[in-house]
Amino acid sequence: MSDFSPLDAVDRKIIDTLQGGFPLSPTPYADAAVALDISEQELLARLQRLLAEGILTRFGPLFQIERCGGAFVLAALAVPDADWERVCRTVNDFPEVAHNYRRTHSLNMWFVLATETPEGIGEVISRIEAATGLPVHAFPKEREYFVEMKLPARERPNE
Repeated sequence: MSDFSPLDAVDRKIIDTLQGGFPLSPTPYADAAVALDISEQELLARLQRLLAEGILTRFGPLFQIERCGGAFVLAALAVPDADWERVCRTVNDFPEVAHNYRRTHSLNMWFVLATETPEGIGEVISRIEAATGLPVHAFPKEREYFVEMKLPARERPNE
């Protein structure tokens, strides 16, 4: 049995419509709601529920940070299991950390750093190393690919 509420037609329409089509205006939620034929309050409530239930894991813009003068990098740590919780809290306390994932690999903590300037990456890496006592392995982007994948919202099959 799933922990998720079933998606109704409105939920599916929200997910399908707002993938890559969110209005850029002073009132984006109101404008999106009009296009969806629901109220702004209903749209906001449904988005909050979809996020709270984990149906959506994120709702927000994606920026090409380099075009804004910033930088990002994929980074990894080799964290001893006994120290995982402390290191995880420490890394997550840095506002420059956008994502943090545990992996089954010798480099078992992977995270994304985003900074306002390219020089900020090295500074944050040094601060994380000082705070955790562990070396940070940085993997800068070598090449960029754009893959726009839009998936239609549908019901989960019964388990």
